[in-house]
Amino acid sequence: MKKVYLIPLIFFILLAILLKIGLHLNPRDIPSPFIGKPAPAFDLPRLYQKDQRITSADMKGKVWVLNVFASWCVSCRAEHVVLSRFIRTHKVPTIGLNYKDYGTEEYGEDVLSWLSQLGNPYTFVAVDKEGRTGIDWGVYGVPESFVVDKKGIIRYKFTGPVTQQSVEDILVPLILKLREESAS
Repeated sequence: MKKVYLIPLIFFILLAILLKIGLHLNPRDIPSPFIGKPAPAFDLPRLYQKDQRITSADMKGKVWVLNVFASWCVSCRAEHVVLSRFIRTHKVPTIGLNYKDYGTEEYGEDVLSWLSQLGNPYTFVAVDKEGRTGIDWGVYGVPESFVVDKKGIIRYKFTGPVTQQSVEDILVPLILKLREESAS
């Protein structure tokens, strides 16, 4: 009968072990089931030309980045300078996926204002007002960035704001490697 009193103690010890393990995990290392698989197809309105569409097929044959962002996202604002420099310096075709940018406006006024203040580094900005495309890509939150190769295969997912160190250590080497692979 005294062994019954050990159950809460054992449960507490197991919980403490799991907490200790969890504290050492990197939240950016959220695995993506899409790595190594074809990028999900999308067909969305373009921000500046709402009567025109941008599709994943438009990027076929290019090494490109999909950057998921929103005007209401503080981390997106923080990464914008670094991301803009990366796109400009390395001439990386990039689609900005404007994710769930709600507002009182009919069509993208919040993000238009945001991009006019901070600059628009994107090749195209696709409007995902309801977030369905983001869900198809497995987006957990914003910002997130995906690197896609010339065959349309997702090769990397970066969760959280892109930093200068992540650009230098991860993104630039990967982009250069993918460009080299496709050239040979």
